[in-house]
Amino acid sequence: MQSTIQSIIQASIDTKQQVLHDPVMLKSIEECVNIITQAFAAGKRVWFCGNGGSAADAQHLAAEFSGRFYKNRKALPAEALHCNTSYLTAVANDYSYDDIYARLVDGITDAGDVLIGFSTSGNSANVLKAFEVAREKELITIGFTGASGGKMRELSHFLINVPSNDTPRIQESHILIGHIICELVEAKLFM
Repeated sequence: MQSTIQSIIQASIDTKQQVLHDPVMLKSIEECVNIITQAFAAGKRVWFCGNGGSAADAQHLAAEFSGRFYKNRKALPAEALHCNTSYLTAVANDYSYDDIYARLVDGITDAGDVLIGFSTSGNSANVLKAFEVAREKELITIGFTGASGGKMRELSHFLINVPSNDTPRIQESHILIGHIICELVEAKLFM
């Protein structure tokens, strides 16, 4: 059993090592930090969406902005789009689960806001529809995916495509990269 545990830990480390040594990925992370910092500085909002564990990651990272990361500072306007369960279940029932994020993006976001979507495959229909509406409304889209980027590759202004096809390893790297972005955005805004 210990060798299995070590193997799983090593797989996570290996994925993160690939991220660490990928200059394209590092540049994408840096660009995301700058874009999000500029959006907040301009009074814009950052929205998050995802499904399952990725929804939990989206909510977690939104809270790092709206709450705090390291610094005691003012709240930043960030929210995960799935937190209103009455809305979520009504739209899923009355329209389609594929529409849950797109309707909110259409209804509550503004040009210049940032939409961050998490999908390990890059093919979650509800995230894709949200990104399509976001592009129409002139939001900046940041996709967090696995290796291929899936269909989100074409809809993302910035793509964080973790070099793995293993969902747990992808999600572990998503939260690491998300924490890096939160830390650096907070540091830039609140020196």
